[in-house]
Amino acid sequence: MAAARSVNAESACEEKGPEGSCPESVPPGATIPRVKLLDTLVDTFLQKLVAAGSFQRFTDCYKRLHQLQPEMTQRIYDKFVTQLQTSVREEISEIKAEGNLEAVLNALDKIVEEGKDRTEPAWRPSGIPAEDVRSALAPYLRQQRDALRRRVHRQEAENRQLAEAVLAGRGQVEELRQQGQARQQAWQALRREQRELVGVLGEPE
Repeated sequence: MAAARSVNAESACEEKGPEGSCPESVPPGATIPRVKLLDTLVDTFLQKLVAAGSFQRFTDCYKRLHQLQPEMTQRIYDKFVTQLQTSVREEISEIKAEGNLEAVLNALDKIVEEGKDRTEPAWRPSGIPAEDVRSALAPYLRQQRDALRRRVHRQEAENRQLAEAVLAGRGQVEELRQQGQARQQAWQALRREQRELVGVLGEPE
């Protein structure tokens, strides 16, 4: 695997040619990080893409414009190439960010480097598929179980907080209702006293 990466890195550097050299000089037989190898391959792809869509081919498609406005045609082509390269690089960056590719590739490099010093034999199937599947899935299933338990605990805590908020809201509503009733009763008592007072004193002439 490391040899293949070395060969790919060397071939990518050779294909770049004089217009785009490798970011770093890699000795023959050496390996480079997979993240840098990916960046090198992207650069090589962009250079081949630009070469395939050369200015000559561009002008062949817009001969009339090129004859009338050669400088404008050149500017349009340059802007098109720049935007194309920018769009491709941004798309690759988004893919790397969404898939966390840099961390994954670096972790893979670390695993490969650590595996070079191991003397024990690598894992081999036992010959019993059910046991192999069980041993491979058990850590994943335990991880998923623990993750689900954490989510359940968080959801239960959120539910308790919501229940407490609902109870507090109901208490406030009940308190407002009682206050309203007390004010209504006070107003009715005041009206009764007023009527009684009018009955005693008589209606004003």
